[in-house]
This record gives sequence, C-alpha cells and structure tokens, in this order.
Amino acid sequence: MCCVGCAVAAGTGPDCSRPFTLALHDHGLLYSADTDTGIDKDFAEELTRRSGCQIGVSVMSRARIWQLIESGALDFSLSGIANTERNQYASFAWYFSNKYYLLVRNDAGIRKLSDFEHTDSFQLGVIRSFRYSDSANRLVDKLASENRVTQAGALDPLYQALILRRIQGMIMEPFDYPALDEKNIRSVTTIIEFNDPAVPHGLIMSKKALSPAEQAKWRALVDQMRADGTVRRIFEKYFKHDLADSMVDFQPPP
Repeated sequence: MCCVGCAVAAGTGPDCSRPFTLALHDHGLLYSADTDTGIDKDFAEELTRRSGCQIGVSVMSRARIWQLIESGALDFSLSGIANTERNQYASFAWYFSNKYYLLVRNDAGIRKLSDFEHTDSFQLGVIRSFRYSDSANRLVDKLASENRVTQAGALDPLYQALILRRIQGMIMEPFDYPALDEKNIRSVTTIIEFNDPAVPHGLIMSKKALSPAEQAKWRALVDQMRADGTVRRIFEKYFKHDLADSMVDFQPPP
C-alpha cells in the first residue's frame, strides 16, 4: 500500500505545487449528496492520499462539469466516459466498466428494444449531458429528434416523472439499483438490457489544465489503485462480490 505522498517522495508522482479541483456529481451509489458518501468520494479521497496533493472537492451537475473540464477551469472529475468530442479536451484514467439498462414502466408496452418501432408515445428521461453505450445513444438520439426526450439535471426528478407517468422510461446503471426499492419503482417497471459491451469509466482530466506528462502521472496512480486491489475494495463496499468483480475486471482501452 502506498504511503501518504510516497509517489511524490519517490519523484514519480504528480506535481503538487498548486492545489487541484475535482467535482463529483450526484448519482446513486457513485455519490449521494444526501449522505455525502459513495464510490467516487472514496476514490477521490484515496487519490488525494496517494498523490500527496491538495485536491478541493465540490459537487455540481454533469453538464457543468464537462463545461469546466473543457475550459480548463476544473482539473478532474470521476466516472466519466469518452467519446470523440470529449477526447478533444479531456483524457481519462480508467477504473471501472459497466453496462447500461433501460428501465421502462410495465404499462408502456415495451418488452424489447424493437418495440420502439411500434410505439410513438414513449417519452424517455435522461440526465443532461450524459452519454451511454452505443445502442443507448442511438435510442436517445432517435427519440430526441422526435421530441420524445425529457432532460433533468439529476436522477431524482426522473424517478418522480416515471412514477407520475410523465415519462415511460429512463436509462440506468448498477449504481441506480438501490433507488428502485427506496422509491417503490421496482414493482411498476421492467429492466431491459442493451446488447452492448460494458463501457469503461474513468478519472476525467482536463487537457487545458494538465500537461500530457502530468496526465500520465495521475493515470499511473489510478493504475496502481487498480493493480493493488484498492478499486476492488471500494466497489465491494457498495456491491456484492460478483457484481463488483464484473465492474473492476476489464481491459482498459488503449
């Protein structure tokens, strides 16, 4: 286990000559603002400990996070996924991978993805600035082009809209499972799996704020956390062993 600041002491760690900023977003088991707990908070604390750097942590919407990462006004965020646009201004250090699911009301008449071809009344709820797996993104984009997508800044408004039948479905991840029971949603919904591979998620680093050499140092810290079992231990605090395994055992993209 790495000691506090040991990477810096060894001369291989990040440059800690200035304070850094990292933003969390409120998203189920990743981070709950209500309880101030979650996977990403634990991850941020361990990243701070290992780097020996001062990292100021705040909470903001995902849309705002991406804006600030792009401008260079925010150094880091967590559990981000890449796409062509984001790769222009952000780089990533991967630490888990997961699949996406479609949560639909039982009374919506949707039992499989192809059922969307036969219904024109389905309204989908999504979090603003979120992207998902390939099939999920195609569905979102298709429905958005037909004005059938409702956007919200967080999950709770979408759960409420689902209960009130203002939307008939939403895209979810394993981090959202506990809310289905807490909000009495499970009994009125069905989960449909997208036939996509799991999508890597990682530490988001602003290319404007961090040089390529410094990005590589932070990526090395994340890789170390994966290699020594720290990431697995964090996930096992929140998930059963098998699900945690499926999320942390993956081949990161090149």
